[in-house]
Amino acid sequence: MRWLVALLLLALPAQAQPRDTLSIGITQYPSTLHPNIENMVAKSYTLGFVRRPITAYDADWQLICLLCETLPTLENGLAVRETTPDGKPGLRVTWRLREGLRWGDGTPITTEDLRFAHDAGREGATGIGPAEFYRSAYEFIAEDARSFTLRFDRVTFQFASLGDFAPLPAHLERARWESDPRTYRTRTLYDTEPTNPGLWNGPYRITQVQAGSAITLERNPHWSGATPAFRRIVIRTVESTPALEAQLLAGQVDMIAGELGLPVEQASALIRRTGQRFRAEYRPGLIYEHLDLNLDVPALSDRRVRQALLLALDRGQIVARLFEGRQTVAQTSVNPLDWPHDPDVRRWPVDQLRAAALLEEAGWRSTGASDGIRRNAEGQRLSFELLTTAGNRSREAVQQVIQAQWRQVGVEARIRNEPPRVLFGETLSRRRFQGAAMFAWVSAPESVPRSSLHSDEIPRAERNWSGQNYAGFRNAEMDALLEALPQELDREKRRALWHRLQAIYAEELPALPLWFRQDAHLWPAWLTGVRPTGHLNPSSLWVEEWRVR
Repeated sequence: MRWLVALLLLALPAQAQPRDTLSIGITQYPSTLHPNIENMVAKSYTLGFVRRPITAYDADWQLICLLCETLPTLENGLAVRETTPDGKPGLRVTWRLREGLRWGDGTPITTEDLRFAHDAGREGATGIGPAEFYRSAYEFIAEDARSFTLRFDRVTFQFASLGDFAPLPAHLERARWESDPRTYRTRTLYDTEPTNPGLWNGPYRITQVQAGSAITLERNPHWSGATPAFRRIVIRTVESTPALEAQLLAGQVDMIAGELGLPVEQASALIRRTGQRFRAEYRPGLIYEHLDLNLDVPALSDRRVRQALLLALDRGQIVARLFEGRQTVAQTSVNPLDWPHDPDVRRWPVDQLRAAALLEEAGWRSTGASDGIRRNAEGQRLSFELLTTAGNRSREAVQQVIQAQWRQVGVEARIRNEPPRVLFGETLSRRRFQGAAMFAWVSAPESVPRSSLHSDEIPRAERNWSGQNYAGFRNAEMDALLEALPQELDREKRRALWHRLQAIYAEELPALPLWFRQDAHLWPAWLTGVRPTGHLNPSSLWVEEWRVR
């Protein structure tokens, strides 16, 4: 009888065994864990488990409250038009935090934590972004411990969305910030003591960090929402996509996050080989794969050269051959899935003869040199760097094709790749790249791209390298549009502004559009409740809905 019982236990399917740990594979490691310093998808995904913003866009692309009770509107009176002290139209907007919110050390979350976030964001030396939000939100008023008001120096259609503005634990971080705002970003507890429970307010808190490789999360006993299914979650960083796939097949990770996982063609091949072992969802979204160009590089400062570089690329062929046709070729940074998209915006179909003519016009001539690379009147070669995230097999394959297609028109792209935490944490944020960098922007629905296109958002030392205009793009009309767009409440009038923005983008090409990415989310058959969003707010923000089948 004892042998029979043992055999029956061995015969139980794996999914019948208790599962209290979930291991997730991603391809990047965050350069910082501070919520408001630098932007990486790896950080957003990780912090989704351990931190909650006040508002977010859900999987249906609807703005909802996460920490607040009610979204402010002009109709419900929580948003009120007013005149600013300098006589301009402004807004006074009030939010109320849900009852019972606490940090992971049990300390109540209050409006003092939001006041600290506002104070740090308003101090330019801190390097917290988005800088324009803090400039516009010129006054913070704590109505009581749970209610706060922001006064804005303009009326905008985005006023109910607080984006990255969220509480920071004043009881832990304020004194550290006040002692020296300029060096705060290197001394924050989020990086020097990330396992301090008081830093986190989500369903989980960080309990162990292996820098560069893994972050371990455990349930937050002070979380006031629904209890998540897993006692522990381990987020493992595997920067090589073939190695990440191997770990999934070996059971070293249970799932691969679509936000930072396998390219669609690699995931599709894996599903064909493994049958019913895993489930895959391919979610198109607001994920813009592109080439940022450093416009301070003399050759790239010439619009004709940028146009020639795009004309030389056969993006349709790349998508068809490398991505099974699953990506949508981009004309600008505005996705066809987003309502402001202009279907009639200028297109740049592959035309290498026209590309060569533009390069000749710009002074880069084919000299008959043995290397085939164009030169200008001073004998300088048309050569620059082409960077991307090291270990991403898909991007590295794209690099090789881009390099070959540019060489056909006499342009040399020198491939040099870096780990994501270096590329995003240092090279891009401090504008140290000398050519083109391939990566993706992830945005929220109808997200005005001020941080990546406005001239005030070019990272520089005096602002402690905040801002995401890594290209160094400067265009007065674009700046005016980026300032006018948020302030236009009429949807049809706003559409016209969006279309003009796209027209400038398609003509000036501050970055070279590649495609809008479709992400592949891979889960074990026993996991349910994961809802990919397809935009800036990651699926991890709703981890309490994940369940074991």
